[in-house]
Amino acid sequence: MDGERLRERRDNLNKEQKQLAIAGLKEKFSAAKGAVLTDYKGLTVAEMSELREALRSASIEYKVVKNTLARIASQETPMAVARDSFSGPVGVALGYDDAVAVAKAVLEFAKKNDKLKVTSGVIEGELCLAERLKDIAKLPSREGLLSMMAGGFQAPAGTMARLLYATVARMGYALGALRQKREQEH
Repeated sequence: MDGERLRERRDNLNKEQKQLAIAGLKEKFSAAKGAVLTDYKGLTVAEMSELREALRSASIEYKVVKNTLARIASQETPMAVARDSFSGPVGVALGYDDAVAVAKAVLEFAKKNDKLKVTSGVIEGELCLAERLKDIAKLPSREGLLSMMAGGFQAPAGTMARLLYATVARMGYALGALRQKREQEH
């Protein structure tokens, strides 16, 4: 009887751990703006640590996930579109700030280490295969896009300011010339 109770207690503990793991993954999947799924088979512990460190420096989290738990956790999150991609050894890079930065960082590491295979990703709730992720990684970062947009907005304002200044300056010159002409007449 003691053996049965011990097994039952262990099974309940495992269920609790699984529920906590699912809840944690669901929270991360919901918050992520972008995710890249990888096959990490063949990476050594040192290479895995190097990958995690490289991604952490870019504010990206890398997790090795249990496929069954990841499939369950992905339900009702933007990651639901990648549900079928959770098979084999899967590592997930999650970015919470910039979706493009996730693809860039993971693909950059994959260039240096051919053991890491990018399989797919989810960018702003849309499933992307590896080739599409490569195209996305070529895009400028969010900050780069924002600065380009700000420059685009600023250019017309600068032109308008120069035109207004030129008009006011011409009016000033005309008034000055008129005053000089009147002074010469008197």
